[in-house]
Amino acid sequence: MDAEIFFVLVGAVLVAAVARWRGWPAPLLVTGVALAVAFLPFVPNPTIDGHLLLNIVLPPLLYSAALDVSFVSFKRSMPQIRRLGVGLVIVTTAAVGLVAWLLMPQLTLPGALLLGAIVAPPDAVSAAAIGRKLGLPRRVMSVLSGESLINDATSLTLYRVFAVIIAGATTMTVWDGIWQFVVAVVVGVLVGLIFGAVLHQLRMRISDPVVSGTFGLLAPFGAYAIAEHLLGSGVLAVVAMGLFVGYNSPRTSYTMRQQEKPLWLSADFLLESFVFAYIGLQLPRVMADLGALHVGGALGLSVVVLVVVLVVRPLFVYPASAWGQMWQRFRMKRWSAAIAQGRFAEAERRYEQALANGARMRRPKTAEQVREQMMEPSLSWRDNAVVSWAGMRGVVTLATALAAADLAGLDDAASHVIVVVAFFVTVGTLLLQGLTLPLLIRKLNVADESEAGEDAREVAAVMKRSREAGKAYLRGMRTKWIEKHGEERLAAFDKFAERLVKVESNAEQAQPQVVRPTYEELLFLSRGWLKVRRQVLLDERDAGNLSEEVMRELITAMDAEELMLDTRSDMRASSA
Repeated sequence: MDAEIFFVLVGAVLVAAVARWRGWPAPLLVTGVALAVAFLPFVPNPTIDGHLLLNIVLPPLLYSAALDVSFVSFKRSMPQIRRLGVGLVIVTTAAVGLVAWLLMPQLTLPGALLLGAIVAPPDAVSAAAIGRKLGLPRRVMSVLSGESLINDATSLTLYRVFAVIIAGATTMTVWDGIWQFVVAVVVGVLVGLIFGAVLHQLRMRISDPVVSGTFGLLAPFGAYAIAEHLLGSGVLAVVAMGLFVGYNSPRTSYTMRQQEKPLWLSADFLLESFVFAYIGLQLPRVMADLGALHVGGALGLSVVVLVVVLVVRPLFVYPASAWGQMWQRFRMKRWSAAIAQGRFAEAERRYEQALANGARMRRPKTAEQVREQMMEPSLSWRDNAVVSWAGMRGVVTLATALAAADLAGLDDAASHVIVVVAFFVTVGTLLLQGLTLPLLIRKLNVADESEAGEDAREVAAVMKRSREAGKAYLRGMRTKWIEKHGEERLAAFDKFAERLVKVESNAEQAQPQVVRPTYEELLFLSRGWLKVRRQVLLDERDAGNLSEEVMRELITAMDAEELMLDTRSDMRASSA
C-alpha cells in the first residue's frame, strides 16, 4: 500500500508539472490521465480511508490559503463573504438535495441533502489565481478568496448534521442543527485564535526558521483535530489561525517569510495533484461497483446536479448583492440621523466627563469609524458576473465525497452515486467555468483603472514617510556614533548614511586619512534602517492608510534587501 501511494504521488506530480509547464489546467490533466491509466492492469489502485484523507488534505490547504488572504480586505468584505460563504452554501445544499431526492428517491432526503452539502462549496483558489493573472480588482479578489475560506466550514457543518441523521439520529430538529452550527463557529474560531497566538509567539521567539517552519507545518493539523474533538469547526479553526498568523507575519523575521511561502506552495501542489489523481483512479472501480443498472441513473443525476449548481449561483449572487446595497443605504440613513441628533457628540462628551471624574470607560466610536464599518465594497454587475461564474469545485468536494463513502447508515449504492456526482460536478465546473472564466473577464473588461493609481499614491506616500523615519533613525545613531567613536570617524558615518538615504550630508568633507567603520557597524546600521522602515509600513497598514496587499509587496522588497545583507555577511565570514 505504501509503495502504491508513493507511485500515485510521483505520477500525479509529474503530470501536474507538465501541465504547469505548458500552461494547462493541472487538475483536469491529472484527472484525465488518472482515468485513462486506471484501466491498465499494472497501475496501482490504492484505497485510503475517506475521513483520513479529508483530515490530511484540508488543514494544510486551508491554512496556506488563509496565510495569503488580506485580513483587512477580508474584514471589509465580510458582509459579501458571509452571504456567499454561508447563505449560498445553504441554498445550494437545499436546491441540490431536493432535486436529487426527486430524481433518485432511493438516496433518501438526508442522503440527497448530504450530496448537496458536498457539492455546494466552490474552491475559489483557482479563480483567484486566474484573477491575479488577469488583474481582477481587489474588491472582487477579496470576496472570492474570503468565500473559499468560509464556505468549507458551512459545508462540513451541514455534512456533519446530515451524517448524524443518516446514522440514525431521527430526533434531531432544525434547532439542533442551528445549535451545532453556532457551537462549530464559536469553538472553531476560538481554538484557531489560540493556536494562532501561540504559533505567532513561537515565530517571534525562535530564530531558527527550520524549527519555526516545522511548528507551522504541524499547527494546522493540531488546530483542526482539537476543534473537531471539541465539536467545533476544524475548518474555521485553521482559517482563523491562518488569518492571525498571516496578518502578523511582517512582524517576524524575513527568513521565516521567505521559507514558508515556497513550502506551502509545494504542499498545495502535492496534495491537490494527489487528490485529483486518486479520485481519477477510483472512479472506474466505483462505476463498476454501481453496475449497469445504476450507472445511467448516476450519470443522469450528475448532469442535472451540475446544471443546478451552475444556475443557483448567479440566481443568488445578484439578489444578494442588491439586498446588501439596500441594507447599507438603510444603515447609512440611520447613521445620518444619529449625526443630526448629535448622538456621537453626546457619547464623546460623556466619555470626556467620565475621564474627568476619574472613571474608566471605553472610548465610543466616532461617526467616521462607524461609517467605515458599515461600508462594504460595491460590486458592479460585471463584478457580480465574474463572481457568479467563479464557482469551480475542487479538492474539498472530492475529499468529502470519498469520506462519505465510509459513513455509517449509507448503503454502498448511495455512496457510489455521491462519489460519481461529486466527480462529475467538479470536473464539469472546471471545464465549463475554469476554461471560460478568463474569456469572461476579458470580455467584460472587469478592471479598476483607479486601483493602480491609488496603489502608486499609497506607495509614494508611505515610502516618503519611511525615508523620513529612516533619516530620524540615522540622526539618532549619529549622536550615539559621536559619543562612541568621536569626531574622527563621523565622516565615514555620514558617507554611509548618504548612500542609504541619498541626501545631503557632510561626507564630502571627509578626510582621506579617517578611520573607516567596521563592516559589523555598517551592517548594524543597515539592519536598523530596514527595521524602522518596515515598522512604518506596519503602522500605516494598521492605521488604514496602506492596503495590506501593497504592504506585502513592499515588505517582500525589504526582505530581499535584508537577504542581500545576510548573503554578503556570510560570504565575508566564509572568506575570512
